[in-house]
Amino acid sequence: MLRKLFNLLSKKIVIISGLILLQLFIFLGLILVLSEYFVPIYFILVILSIAMSIYIINKNDNPSFKIIWILFILAVPVFGGLIYLLFGGQKVPKALRKRDLESYGLYHDEAGQNMEIMELLEQEDSVAHKQARYLWKNAFYPIYQHTETTYFPIGEKKFEAMIEELKKAERFIFLEYFIIAPGVMWNTILEILIEKVKQGVEVRVMYDDFGCITYLPNDYYLILRKLGIKAKVFNPVKPRLAIQMNNRDHRKILVIDGKVAMTGGINLADEYINEKERFGHWKDTSVMIKGEAVWNFTLMFLQFWNYDEEVRDNVYDYKASEEELCDIQQDGYVQPFSDSPTDEENVGENTHLNMINGANKYVYMTTPYLVIDQEMKTALLLAAKNGVDVRILTPHIPDKWYVFEVTRANYRDLIAGGVKIYEYTPGFVHAKSFVADDKMAVVGTVNMDYRSYYLHYECGIWFYRSSVVMDVKKDFLATLEKSHQVTLEECTEVSIFVRILRAILYLFSPML
Repeated sequence: MLRKLFNLLSKKIVIISGLILLQLFIFLGLILVLSEYFVPIYFILVILSIAMSIYIINKNDNPSFKIIWILFILAVPVFGGLIYLLFGGQKVPKALRKRDLESYGLYHDEAGQNMEIMELLEQEDSVAHKQARYLWKNAFYPIYQHTETTYFPIGEKKFEAMIEELKKAERFIFLEYFIIAPGVMWNTILEILIEKVKQGVEVRVMYDDFGCITYLPNDYYLILRKLGIKAKVFNPVKPRLAIQMNNRDHRKILVIDGKVAMTGGINLADEYINEKERFGHWKDTSVMIKGEAVWNFTLMFLQFWNYDEEVRDNVYDYKASEEELCDIQQDGYVQPFSDSPTDEENVGENTHLNMINGANKYVYMTTPYLVIDQEMKTALLLAAKNGVDVRILTPHIPDKWYVFEVTRANYRDLIAGGVKIYEYTPGFVHAKSFVADDKMAVVGTVNMDYRSYYLHYECGIWFYRSSVVMDVKKDFLATLEKSHQVTLEECTEVSIFVRILRAILYLFSPML
């Protein structure tokens, strides 16, 4: 019993939470000690709240997020401004912001765009050209043609292909994931990585500290290093009251020899391949590319890896030669991209908005969370009112009940406006994909929620006239056969208590 208690108390998440609570108690105690100077302190805090409200109003930020904080400050004017200073805003740590600015400057020139491809795309489809140009000019990643593509409709298929490709590695393997958890999936991969290290293959692993905090031992990266694997942890969680831990690495990236890359919603944990059941059947998707477009993912990974290195890698040491890619078959246009919270450009959200606004016949979306702002809701409703077949697939069994209630809180207005909503009856949908008009699709890590759009590092691939486009569509329609279409009557029959709960949670949706 004592051993179990000790193991629990020694977990990193428990220690971090305890230290943050300790800081909070000290902070509250300090306020009580100074309570004898109530009048001057009261006016100082009120003035601070007024100043913070003015700052928020004039800040270039999401309107929904600004409204939430202003309402909160008005509700508790004495402490509202102070709490905003501690917990509010999109607090990107200075080290991360500085790193990104330097890295983008170093790698932007390495990802040059072949203008002949852009000109061909412009002649073929002006809408597609605008999307590709947006990603090139604002995410700084070019579009390619000389690339093969493969779509995986379920985690088990991705895992099978991943094992096969890892065993072929000859030069290097890059792995960057939000979640790594011991089990069948990771243990199998780790065995291959260890064997590859023995063969002289360079292996690098990078994982998000918060995403893995309940799965991996403290300093797991040191364990990997002892095995010969180069390993790093992204943005280590620290016990700070002024929490700046919102900016997580939510990307899922695999690069092998500069020739093969994978991304999508699938992390390296057993529930993603249905070896472990958590929320019913786990529905997730991934894509694999081979060819020139892999270069974008190589640069993405190296940009993250090199930010704190005294000697940076020569990126061209990790670029596949033309001879190595000579057998690659062309499969439409392929454009991998990344999104960062350290700039003012919301690439993930704007890519989704471009897909919705550019659709003429249909746009189908799959997302585990539908926590959207007014801008996204307006775009969905306008598309439906314009006669576009707008369908959204969400889970029926949630992983987070409070986020699920906010997701369902959006159903009524969307359905009333002509958007069709489906819930995946067998379990949980973790896939993040868009497909429109049999022409273009996006598969990646970007959820339709505030965190993915504004706080996290994300990535994805935009496809045009690729086989992936129709594969995503077929998979979506096949999944609908196992799903329940939510009706407007179901939304209106919800009890008053649930409506009140959803209204309260919706108010705080930008913080979920």
